[in-house]
Amino acid sequence: MSRTSPEQSRRIQIIFILLLIAILVALPQVIKSDSTINLAVYVLLFVSLASSWNILGGFSGQTNLGHAAFFGAGALTTRMLWLSGWNLFPSLLAGGLVAVALALLIGVPAFRLRGVYFAIGTLALSQILYITVGNMLPMISSLPAQDLAVYQLAPRYYLFLAIALFTIGAGYALINSRLGLGIMAVREEEDAAESLGVSALKHKLVALALSAFFGGLTGGAFAFYHVGYYPQLTFGPEWTFDALMMVYIGGMGTIVGPIIGAVFFVILRELLALNLAEMHLIVFGTLFILVVLFLPGGFMGVWGKISKALARQQ
Repeated sequence: MSRTSPEQSRRIQIIFILLLIAILVALPQVIKSDSTINLAVYVLLFVSLASSWNILGGFSGQTNLGHAAFFGAGALTTRMLWLSGWNLFPSLLAGGLVAVALALLIGVPAFRLRGVYFAIGTLALSQILYITVGNMLPMISSLPAQDLAVYQLAPRYYLFLAIALFTIGAGYALINSRLGLGIMAVREEEDAAESLGVSALKHKLVALALSAFFGGLTGGAFAFYHVGYYPQLTFGPEWTFDALMMVYIGGMGTIVGPIIGAVFFVILRELLALNLAEMHLIVFGTLFILVVLFLPGGFMGVWGKISKALARQQ
């Protein structure tokens, strides 16, 4: 039986990716159902959010339970600037940069903590911001009448698609770079990496900044998409824990894992929410426990084992 060469396999992958992107670009032109486009928007939102969390949590091995702080900072900054008259793209960029500034502000002291203490510290930061924003901005943020009159779903969809592709592409470029190798070396064994001249703090800060930037961009797109919501909403812990669950289900530390996890999570959640109401929370909690216990590598880990088994048979 002839084997597919690595070069042929790479060509097939590139063709598949380009075809998938073309389908996603054409989706709003082919499908006119707003409910379907809204579902696609949420899939792309969580692909971006999960992929941004994966840069720090997966590639660097630092379990961040406060990713909602960056998502919320990006959303709040973008919403305030955009509604005050700024153009959308400078507002989005500002949202991403504010998230980076917040990340770097807490990065150095936070990275003095390790393991579960780092996770608890980042969760505390997110909860502080959640409560503070709720107290300072208790009123709902709604689009002005003139913006509601020209609201269109397609531009929001394309914005999320662009951010999802940007986030995935940046993650791919990172893990195939020298910087990415240093980040992953810190994940595997921090003390050993330090002994080889790899600055653990520097590489963790870079991963944190990139993770925060893309989390902030995703939050900014959310602020542009929603007609009205309470500013406190985007700082809620569900934005962290949903992204974390998607990464674990799909496969942590991989490029494709967060994508698969996000698609699976959003579609299954919609199906369960329609048929089982609030029971879907119990189902996802049980699913997460089962994945952690029996499939620690997620779906990508299972696929890797199947691929190796098939390769041995050939």
